[in-house]
Amino acid sequence: MNQKSLILIGSLAVINSTPVTALPPPEDIPEEVMRTQIITEGRSPVDGRLVSPEEYAEIQAQLRENPFPPKLNPAIQEKIFLLELLRFIRIVTPF
Repeated sequence: MNQKSLILIGSLAVINSTPVTALPPPEDIPEEVMRTQIITEGRSPVDGRLVSPEEYAEIQAQLRENPFPPKLNPAIQEKIFLLELLRFIRIVTPF
């Protein structure tokens, strides 16, 4: 055999010896299975803690009933206003 064929065979042996990682790990749950699962717990939209379905429904009802948003700290309100003002100025000015 010539030298080129030996290099080709050697490089194929190296390529075939590397493990293939195209498949997900076996402990990963397939998306099709996850779509059929019933979610029995959720997160509170107020503070992010885990809640039961009954508590989640109660929180959603309370949020729907309250027409006024919760009060923010005046310092935070001022910062939000300044950020919105800055965003408006950036839109209006070209630089």
